Formats: sequence, C-alpha cells, structure tokens
Amino acid sequence: MSLLLHSSELLKIAELGLIYGIVSLGIMLTFRIIDFPDLTCDSSFALGTAVSAVLIDMQYSPILAFFGSILAGGLAGVATGIVHHKFKVSNLLSGILVAYMLYTINLDIMREQPTIVLLGKQTLFTSDHNMLLLSVIAITFAYIVWKLLSSDFGLALQSLGQNKRLGYNYGLNTTFYSIIALALSNALIGLAGGLYCQFEGFGDISVGPGTVIVGLAGVMIGEKLMPGKSIFSKVICCFIGSLAYRYVVGLAMHTEWIGLKTKDLNLVTGLLVILVMQFSMQKTKGTLKGFKKLRLSDDREGKVGC
Repeated sequence: MSLLLHSSELLKIAELGLIYGIVSLGIMLTFRIIDFPDLTCDSSFALGTAVSAVLIDMQYSPILAFFGSILAGGLAGVATGIVHHKFKVSNLLSGILVAYMLYTINLDIMREQPTIVLLGKQTLFTSDHNMLLLSVIAITFAYIVWKLLSSDFGLALQSLGQNKRLGYNYGLNTTFYSIIALALSNALIGLAGGLYCQFEGFGDISVGPGTVIVGLAGVMIGEKLMPGKSIFSKVICCFIGSLAYRYVVGLAMHTEWIGLKTKDLNLVTGLLVILVMQFSMQKTKGTLKGFKKLRLSDDREGKVGC
C-alpha cells in the first residue's frame, strides 16, 4: 500500500485540515479546557455555513460573511450557556436542544433552501492562493487562542475545568466564564463553517452532523502525536491532529484494495476515534500498573526498614 497521494490531493487534504483544525480548536476549549461536552458544534458549524452562504448570495462582501459566521456561532454558544445555567438543564442536553432548534433556524436563514450554490459569486477563495490565506487565518486564530489561554482570563477558564467548586469558592463567576468559553468555542466553529462554505462554493443544511466527531478526532489524534501539557502544545495539536486525520481518511479512500467509498467516511471516522481512545486507555492502564508496583515496592521497603 502506497503512503503517497497525488500533489493535488495532498493540497486539498491540507486545506480541509486547516479548516477543521479551527473546529478542533473550538472543541478543545469546551471538551478539554472547561470540561463541557458541548454538542452544539454540529449545528453551529452549519449555522456559520448558512450565514456565509446567504450573505454572499445577497452580494455582500465575503469579509462581512466571514465575520457574520463568527458572530452567529458565538450567539449559538451563548444560547447553550443560558439554557444550561439559567434554565438548569444538564450540559449535554442543553447542547443537544440548542443544536436541535438551530436546524429550523438554519433553514429559515437559508430561506428554506437546503442548498445555496455560490457559483460565480465573489468569495475569499477566488484566487490561486487559497492555502496561503487559510494558513494565515489558522495561524491568526491559533495565536489569539494561545494568548487568551495564557492570560489571567485563560487561567480562570482552566480552573473552571479543573475544579469548578474551588473556583466558585474563590469568587470566580463560573456562569460568566462558562458562557464566554462556549461563545468562543462556537464562534470558532461557526468561523470554520463559513470558511468551508466559501472554500467549497456552496452552503448546505446537511454539512453539520458529524462535526463534533471530526473535531474531537483531530484533538485526540493531535494529543497522541504531540503530547504536552503546555497551552502552546494544546493549540498546535488541534491542527496537527486535524491534518493527520484528513491524511489517514484520504489514504483510506484512495486505497483500492480497502474498497472504501465516500459513503464510508463516517464509518472510518468512528473506527479511528475508537482506536485512538483504546490506545489511550491501554496507556493509562499501563501507567496505573507501574504506579501500583512502585507503591508496593515502597511499602515493602518501609516494612523492612521497620
């Protein structure tokens, strides 16, 4: 089996990897930083796509569509935070409810059209420098997230994920920080949806489902390829994992003897996530066994010393 793909396929993989790397960056903020399993992601990605597609279709500037996707995604995150904190709905269910309701809102935004084709419309990716533009956007937002998490505000967010009760006892407004984190996360995912829409040249209501799995796969794979506890490592691993995931999927889809088709993409993604999780569990078990052996030997030495 050849591990090489055609140069045009590698370029496409890299471009999509950067777009979904921003998705992984947003998911990292909720799943890893504040320990909030947010399932709004699927619909906030589609929301960013819908807003971007409609604005461009109405002859507005692609840059306005770019920022419109960010704002729309951020509002979806705020909605999830309000449902969770103000209406006392569990974090998992609040994301599901908002995502469920956003499906109708997305259809309304797209004027009840399931697909909007941007053929002949001006987008951010009408030039021959798509990779350069995506790299600049990805680096810019990675830098912003890195600086934000390295600040006092970012430390407060991390304490929220580590020990919410302790943060509350020290006077941290956990509701405010949680809603802000959800807004930032979904703003990034909405941004990625807007970029995807302009890059592919269409907006579709069905692009959202599976976004959370793809983004989480990028985070988990990146953590294995680039282990580290620093904020810089956590940010960079989102893009490394996303690029690696796209390469593995592209390789599987273009390997004849495996016989996979486009319809098998969800199957490949699910199996890949399961394999990464299994690897993580085996590694954790090995660490715990080593720790138990060390403690046992220490206890025996202590008894002999007595």
